[in-house]
Amino acid sequence: MATLQTSANKLYHSPIKAALHLPNRPQMSNVSLPKLPTRTNLILEELKKRSITTDDCYTATSNGRKPKLDLHDDKALDSTEVVAELYAIMEAVADRVEMHTIIGEQRNNWNNLLLTSINAITITASTMAGLAAIAGSGAPLLALKLSSTLLYSAATAIILVMNKIQPSQLAEEQRNAARLFKQLHNEIETTLALQKNPTHADVKDAMEKVFTIDQAYPLPLLNGVMLDKFPKSVSPAVWWPQHDKKHRSLTSSTDKNNGWSVALEKEMKGVLGVLKRKDAVEYMRLSNLVLKVNKVLAISGPLLTTIAAIGSAFIGSSISPPFVVLGVVGGALASVVNTIEHGGQVGMVFEMYRSCAGSFQLLQENIESALEEREVGMRENGELLEMKVALQLGRSLSDLRRLGDDCDHGGHEEFASKLF
Repeated sequence: MATLQTSANKLYHSPIKAALHLPNRPQMSNVSLPKLPTRTNLILEELKKRSITTDDCYTATSNGRKPKLDLHDDKALDSTEVVAELYAIMEAVADRVEMHTIIGEQRNNWNNLLLTSINAITITASTMAGLAAIAGSGAPLLALKLSSTLLYSAATAIILVMNKIQPSQLAEEQRNAARLFKQLHNEIETTLALQKNPTHADVKDAMEKVFTIDQAYPLPLLNGVMLDKFPKSVSPAVWWPQHDKKHRSLTSSTDKNNGWSVALEKEMKGVLGVLKRKDAVEYMRLSNLVLKVNKVLAISGPLLTTIAAIGSAFIGSSISPPFVVLGVVGGALASVVNTIEHGGQVGMVFEMYRSCAGSFQLLQENIESALEEREVGMRENGELLEMKVALQLGRSLSDLRRLGDDCDHGGHEEFASKLF
């Protein structure tokens, strides 16, 4: 018993030690994080592809580095400057794409919200006019017909503004601008990829295209910059520079004919004739038709709400029944007209047809500029042009050749475009 107590006392008084072992921290010396590309890195990477580095401009000497080339010589640093300028234009174009996309969505929201608000106002005003007709006399009649008149007047003012700016057409303009700026961005990328030494002519051409698109699809709504929504005469949309229609091939061709042949020239002439006689004429006809419909709807909407406002103001007079009809039916018809005009986005349809006509005009000018150039070597490569035309018209190469042959043999002409 004594032995057990002694052992227990020793165990109770002996210190207990514990150790906590943590795992060693991993070594991060061999881990490398990716770096985000900057404009400087992109330009340097592009210059490396063209074998242009700072070592090409300097040479090592005993006193340090001396310029191998004159840094103020335009020829020595021409390619470097051009690449930097093209990247700067690409940045501006990318910003315009984002800007036109955001504003296009905003103006599309304008169309939806304003249309909903106008219809709600006119229907409410029409209901109040009907209630005023059965309200008898006194304060209820005065309150109902006054409210109906004020609502119709407000609807008329909103409709006039909405018909003036045509939000659905504005949204379509911004969508077209965003698409064209994306296309220009891709063209500059192609120039940098295929041309080893781009020139200042490429920079000038890109700048002119940027400003031409800005002018074709302006953003401001004030100061007379906005496009006329109801022009006296319809013309195709133009978003390309007019003074220079020559298209240089970005790739060198070993073919002395530059991809051209007699058969290809006949084919392009045939396609050009179909574009002029069928597609361009048809889309201009549709543009004029939609514009006339839009003008009628734009006049009818505010005219109906004005008539309804006058009718609701004279409810309760000695000749009340005709004015009740005007106040109630006028508002209902105005809602129908506004829904057709802005819910159907007639302005957007007009701009779409106008842009399609512009696309056909640009395609015609590209083909004409190639055929008018007598020196085959100065033309755009024939096979490349044929492929571009086929893609833009939504046809295969064999289908495009069949279209040209049918036109030469006087067969039944169909529309050149199958894409839209």
